[in-house]
Amino acid sequence: MSPVVTAVLVLFAIALVCGLLLVVASKFMAVPVDEKFTKIRECLPGANCGGCGYPGCDGYAAALADGSEEKTNKCTAGGNTVAQKLAEVCGTSFEETVKQVAFVHCRGNCEVTQKKEVYQGTQSCKAAKLLFGGDGACQYGCLGYGDCAAVCPEQAIRVIGGVARVIPSRCIACGQCVKTCPQKIVSLIPEAAAVKIACSSKDKGVPAKKKCTAACIGCGLCQRKCPNGAVTVVNNVAVFDYDLCTGCGACQQACPQKCIL
Repeated sequence: MSPVVTAVLVLFAIALVCGLLLVVASKFMAVPVDEKFTKIRECLPGANCGGCGYPGCDGYAAALADGSEEKTNKCTAGGNTVAQKLAEVCGTSFEETVKQVAFVHCRGNCEVTQKKEVYQGTQSCKAAKLLFGGDGACQYGCLGYGDCAAVCPEQAIRVIGGVARVIPSRCIACGQCVKTCPQKIVSLIPEAAAVKIACSSKDKGVPAKKKCTAACIGCGLCQRKCPNGAVTVVNNVAVFDYDLCTGCGACQQACPQKCIL
């Protein structure tokens, strides 16, 4: 028998033995799979976006399967359709999912503000932030280098005029942009929100307007005009309680800076 044939037969024998060992190992060392986990996982869309608060769909499915009182309406990507399926599998009552979208609380584009210095480093918001808090005149505004757009799995964010803008129809409310923004000016708000504050400046009055002509000046008129107590001024910027807001528009009409949209 030639050496080549002998070598082939030896390799074949080794492969056969290894294959048999793997079959035996898979049979006797297999980890039992929770059938409930499997059914729950099949309901989830597989986006692994983290919008539910877990690292991915597997994490959320495991939390629902372990018998805890975790809610079945946390899948922002799947919405009410997935929430309904999860409720049926888990044997709980259906709870409607409140559709949310990301919103950038800034409108400080190149028409209303300016750069305080020329930044020539890595084109990243995180990198620019390390340079004296950013290169913009307003230290609270959007830096405009698109870190949020880079992490968005649905390409729902565009940088326009130096400010990030969200395309609501594409947003799945995964929250990646919220986590990534070094300025912390992106948040998830109800899709049906009638009003939004397009500013994050904590400066007041003249200093705020000097840095950005579209800035909230913390005057408090929106808070005083709101008939439902849905608006409060915190650190010189308006904050909305959407559970109280009826969308009457009184705050928007009262805002002298027109930074309530």
